[in-house]
Amino acid sequence: MSNQAPYQPPYTITPAIVNLVAKISETVGRLSVLTDAAKVLRLRRINRIRTIRGSLAIEGNTLSEEQITAILDGKLVIAPPREIQEVRNAITAYNCFEQWRPETEAELLDAHRILMAGLIDNAGAYRRSGVGVMAGGQVIHMAPPADRVPVLMHDLLQWIDASDQHPLITSSVFHYEFEFIHPFADGNGRMGRLWQTLILTRWNSLFSDIPVESLVHEHQAEYYQALQESTEQTDSMFFIEFMLKMILDAVSSATPQVAPQVTPQVKRLLAVIDKEMTREELQSALDLQDRKSFRERYLKPSLAEGLIEMTIPEKPNSRLQKYRLTDKGQRWLQGRNSKEAPTSV
Repeated sequence: MSNQAPYQPPYTITPAIVNLVAKISETVGRLSVLTDAAKVLRLRRINRIRTIRGSLAIEGNTLSEEQITAILDGKLVIAPPREIQEVRNAITAYNCFEQWRPETEAELLDAHRILMAGLIDNAGAYRRSGVGVMAGGQVIHMAPPADRVPVLMHDLLQWIDASDQHPLITSSVFHYEFEFIHPFADGNGRMGRLWQTLILTRWNSLFSDIPVESLVHEHQAEYYQALQESTEQTDSMFFIEFMLKMILDAVSSATPQVAPQVTPQVKRLLAVIDKEMTREELQSALDLQDRKSFRERYLKPSLAEGLIEMTIPEKPNSRLQKYRLTDKGQRWLQGRNSKEAPTSV
């Protein structure tokens, strides 16, 4: 293998994909400011339950969010034993998955062992026979022969390690390629979704608690259609676009919806901001010397309320970072100019 060129999955970066990556990055940047508030609202636990329920429901698990919550709390649940085992396995996997490295084969196999413990005989090992993906009574995809799986997975994991693409794209390509290879006898769908979440979490820890899987479950037919179309066209761009739409919806809905608090300091900042301005320019316009006070009392609250935004949200500490009004901030200013300045939007 040393004489072969590194494996390169076939995919096309479309304008739609670029636009979705930008929108997700912007939303994640804004959501990062709200992490503490999200913990206060206990969204972490709620979203983890939604994630587990969504991923397992795609595979036919019928347990509700209430039943999964009860299992998480150690309470007795009357349900099919296999479905209870699936939930317990998923809870264990999602509780420890941040320790895993997405490019490491041994850790991927360990994840499968945990996720499928007590459900199949060869949990944690690649399949040893052929397998097809069924839709009803029809085979829609015949996976590569079992003896090719170790080589294909080795190449795919090496590609992850070397990829210089945005993690949003890398994770979606991996997810598609993983489902195409179908390396395990069972559990491929839930493993592919888990590993995409892992790749995204290595980019931004917020993704460990954003329930992308629940949205995929709501659009299950489109999920399988995107997989099939990418296979037919030998280009995973269809699947990438689908997953990015799901991720954008998930990060957007994960933002706590609370009435914004427009403090006197935030009002002052909104009044001086003009087009795109650096932190230094904003401090100068406000005649403020203390950088920490400006950040804590002016900048962070304005970002948290979605009244201003970063021009480079994926790199919050960039020396080229600037800030500008959002549509929400512009509406607030317009309302202030036409009426008495309100205290909230």
